Amino acid sequence: SLAVLQALEDGLKKADADPSVKAVMICGENGKFSAGADIRGFSSPKRHGVALGPIVSLIESSEKPVVAAIEGVALGGGLEVALGCHYRIAHVKARMGLPEVTLGLLPGAEGTQRLPRLIGVPAALDMITTGKHIPATEALKLGLVDEVVEENTIEAAVRLANKV
Repeated sequence: SLAVLQALEDGLKKADADPSVKAVMICGENGKFSAGADIRGFSSPKRHGVALGPIVSLIESSEKPVVAAIEGVALGGGLEVALGCHYRIAHVKARMGLPEVTLGLLPGAEGTQRLPRLIGVPAALDMITTGKHIPATEALKLGLVDEVVEENTIEAAVRLANKV
């Protein structure tokens, strides 16, 4: 939603400007990272405000480490947000993917560029063209996430952020 995008932008800019902040952790709420955009908004008149692509670029360009704590699902735009982060930790039960293709759409926030850079072209093409969701353990093998945990993902992400 626009409110979430605006909150991400505001939070990132505030953290980058605050010298006492050493790292940033992005997480979802209620055990879900993000299922992506609400497709009902795609048919509405042109929205004004922030867009996902520039927010993901803002995350990626942060001079402070940004860690994604992925629980539940990171799908579509949610995975694109995670791809912009410098590090990704996933709960063992998390699933990730770019399912837009099943609706006849391509990922629109540079997921088609960031995913191949991270996991290689063959694996990324498979995910992008099929829309399949992969479990956290497979994401770890591919290099999509840096760590898979069975414990509290947020606490693990904070530990990683403190370490880096």
